[in-house]
Amino acid sequence: MTPINPMDRDSAPRPNLKKIKVKLADGKERSVQHRMVTSFWHPGETPMSSQQFMEMLFGKLPEFFLNEAELRTIWSSPDTRTKLLEELAESGFGPEQLSEMQRIIDAEQSDLFDVLAHVAYAMPTVTRAERAAQAKVPIASTFPEKQRAFLDFVLAHYVAVGVEELQQGKLTSLLKLKYHDSLSDAIADLGKADEIGRVFAGFQKYLYQGGA
Repeated sequence: MTPINPMDRDSAPRPNLKKIKVKLADGKERSVQHRMVTSFWHPGETPMSSQQFMEMLFGKLPEFFLNEAELRTIWSSPDTRTKLLEELAESGFGPEQLSEMQRIIDAEQSDLFDVLAHVAYAMPTVTRAERAAQAKVPIASTFPEKQRAFLDFVLAHYVAVGVEELQQGKLTSLLKLKYHDSLSDAIADLGKADEIGRVFAGFQKYLYQGGA
């Protein structure tokens, strides 16, 4: 496995797709690509329109969080974020469906947090690169140099791949990749395993602070 260059992914130009405005029950408009959604089907085995798909997700999200602040809190922790994603999947909104919504709102370079916040509250989306750049400011004043270097490495993977790189289960593979399969070198640089785990989980709140 080789390190990821964030510039390698999704760099090909895309055709301009027709967009439409969708007004949901909150009275606010969202822009969506005018397309049929093939990952979600009506009972009659016909695909939904992008508008119908968004309306369905919009109606379901209040079951999982009460407001934007609660969504940010849930999404800032790997454990609670994973639980939310599992609950969404159990309700029919798994990775494939959320990726479909990401495409519909033209947010493939954004975090899935942005997808949920945009559908639920009409918040503007922010790219993962922008989130990472903003997070580096508090990270620089919170963590020592060697931990910052590792977190910069993690952020590069987050930008290139997505929020799944921030799952707690990804930590060991990221450490092996950064330290060339030497976990002992990682521990020498970053501290004991439990400390590394706290750093990995703790820095993530800076990606989802209010205003981004």
